[in-house]
Amino acid sequence: MEGTFERPLEFELADKLEASRDLTDDEFAAVLLCDYPGFDEYLAGKARAVREKYYGKSVYLRGLVEISNICRNNCYYCGIRRDNANAERYRLSEEQILSCCDAGYDLGFRTFVLQGGEDPYYTDELIVSIVSAIKERHPDCAVTLSLGEFEKESYQKFFDAGADRYLLRHETADKDHYEMLHPAEMSFDHRMQCLRDLKDIGYQVGCGMMVGSPYQTTEHLVKDLRFLQEFKPEMVGIGPFIPHHDTCFADREAGTVDMTIRLLSVIRLLLPDVLLPATTALGTIDPRGREKGILAGANVVMPNLSPSDVRGKYLLYDNKICTGDEAAECIRCMAMRISSVGYETVVSRGDHAAFSIK
Repeated sequence: MEGTFERPLEFELADKLEASRDLTDDEFAAVLLCDYPGFDEYLAGKARAVREKYYGKSVYLRGLVEISNICRNNCYYCGIRRDNANAERYRLSEEQILSCCDAGYDLGFRTFVLQGGEDPYYTDELIVSIVSAIKERHPDCAVTLSLGEFEKESYQKFFDAGADRYLLRHETADKDHYEMLHPAEMSFDHRMQCLRDLKDIGYQVGCGMMVGSPYQTTEHLVKDLRFLQEFKPEMVGIGPFIPHHDTCFADREAGTVDMTIRLLSVIRLLLPDVLLPATTALGTIDPRGREKGILAGANVVMPNLSPSDVRGKYLLYDNKICTGDEAAECIRCMAMRISSVGYETVVSRGDHAAFSIK
């Protein structure tokens, strides 16, 4: 009939994803490739509604402490890769890490994320000591580790010491693609085994992928979504690939804001109660990237508690934002940004819905 508007199939697929939390591989690909005007707004609106059903208007603050930029690995995309002789290296002592957490506690943080390269200085015993000390000083806080690959026995020691969560990006769920991004001594199978070990032990587990990484295809992203659906992590950290000038991918194009935002919405609909950060990388490629992420279904932000004199040294990619800010200023800025889009930062532990402390 003349004048009748027929809605594109992709809008129907967004409805289907919201209702069933599943699509076929071809349908996921159609959603990722859709270029119809208004589709992203439609998808983001659905994602916002779902995140508000589970988490209201709350956006959870995580205090990030970047403990070391020394790494034994040589990942081709990473600015702190072992062979980057231009990186100005540092590591924080146990006392410095505890001091960052103490200051963060006074600022209102109730989750601390200890992130670093795979630095052999941090033995199992030292990590256990650090986690135990944080828990002893701040028993009402959650401790998250993001320190790379270990064997299951080590992960168990950290968990027994009080670590609640572990973040380990899978980077890509396709083995061939993984091997294009990493040297031969690194193993896709071991990375996936680490994630299974963490889940088996009882951690709240976070994984995630780069968006727009070299050689990535739509089929790779669909495989990532299928992996997330099957693994059911408590947190998913995704961010755009951003090239670093001292890597072999220096001349590659960065991932896009639009695809990252779209994937945030898809992941929110796929895993309705997941904890989903709006990352620093997203804020790096777009001045309002984190706000756009929140409006697309994200509900976590991670202000930096690291000492200001090392912030500019933990550079996984070029042009990282917020490297010069003091922690208190970081929080004020973040709270205003989140408020500007109708949400509010909160200082609770902000557990995954299945682990919420009532």
